[in-house]
Amino acid sequence: MRVRSDRVYYDDKTPPRRGGPNGRPRRHGDKFACANVDTQRVPDIQLQSQDSRYGTVRVSSWSGLHPRLTNRGHWQDYRDPPIVSGTVIRVDVERLPKPTSRSTKTLWLWWSGEGEPDLDLVWRAYLRRFDIEHTYRFVKNTLGWTTPGICTPEQADRWTWLVVAAYAQLRLARGLVDDLRLPWERPLDPEKLTPSRVRRGFRRLGASIGTPAQPPKSYRPGPGRPKDTKSGPRTRYPAIKKAA
Repeated sequence: MRVRSDRVYYDDKTPPRRGGPNGRPRRHGDKFACANVDTQRVPDIQLQSQDSRYGTVRVSSWSGLHPRLTNRGHWQDYRDPPIVSGTVIRVDVERLPKPTSRSTKTLWLWWSGEGEPDLDLVWRAYLRRFDIEHTYRFVKNTLGWTTPGICTPEQADRWTWLVVAAYAQLRLARGLVDDLRLPWERPLDPEKLTPSRVRRGFRRLGASIGTPAQPPKSYRPGPGRPKDTKSGPRTRYPAIKKAA
């Protein structure tokens, strides 16, 4: 996860207590401030690589650090919040693809888990968050992933697979449709069209390639339900609450 550049962490190794054996032992070690270079020790691991968009990328990591948690939010019922140890990662790039007034060339990340993080994988994986977030936004708002009122997990699985199939068709049809862009949009290469643009021209493509479905049935209404049949109310399921 990304953290602010003014976050403060503390070393897991606590120094010896001062002033004799009396008093409560310290739970937090030396301070590590992201905005203060004087409080930062020598990085445990350093990595330097080249990237076509960002130029020279320097990654530094400090392990054995933890934030100071308080009795708020998830930790409000704890007498003493736990020590969540992790690794602080700093990413410095040579240039930005689209520099703006608010953009910075330094990125701070926080990693916590078993083993040691792969620095080259961590910073590249975080940059993919933009594509992942917009993919979820597209399938929810445009393809209607969360629109139907689904009652059972089996129905949710079937509907999810249908949405995934529709999204895959939009990806595969990038080179087969025209770029029906809006006046303020820039032209794109046919192999780089976004699913939203492909969806605009997919209607014409569907009429030309045909469909494996059977011919339409008669317009006459069906027989309906047999007489004297009654269907009770549908099964209701409790709503899932995140707090629980």
